[in-house]
Amino acid sequence: MNIKEKIAKVQEEVGKMQKNQKGYNYQYFDINQLLDKLQPLCKKNKLLLTQPLTHIEGKPAIMTRVQDLESDDEVVEVTPLLEVAKPQDMGSCITYYRRYFLQSFFALEAEDDDGKQAQNSGSKPASRPASSDVPF
Repeated sequence: MNIKEKIAKVQEEVGKMQKNQKGYNYQYFDINQLLDKLQPLCKKNKLLLTQPLTHIEGKPAIMTRVQDLESDDEVVEVTPLLEVAKPQDMGSCITYYRRYFLQSFFALEAEDDDGKQAQNSGSKPASRPASSDVPF
């Protein structure tokens, strides 16, 4: 099986995530709950998932890397983070980006609880640097 087939297998096996955490006006699943489901499936399918901190042009970013342990294949995506002053706020930002990246990457079923709120706030999505590496 190649890396794309292994990732598809994890997507198939992960199932629905139960939202067990409460935010201000919404529910969500936290990063630990997500990793509790993903890590055993990645291990079973011989994939290594890591999300180290890095930078893009001197600004904070998070790298998500999925490596096939049986070959040299990998999928890597680097996402810029919002710059915040307080370490606690940066920790929240990192956790948020990790969770939402994994939710999107593994196509996890979830309602868009805070999408309407973001749309109504008038905020615009952050711009991303162009990437010539498209994983699929």
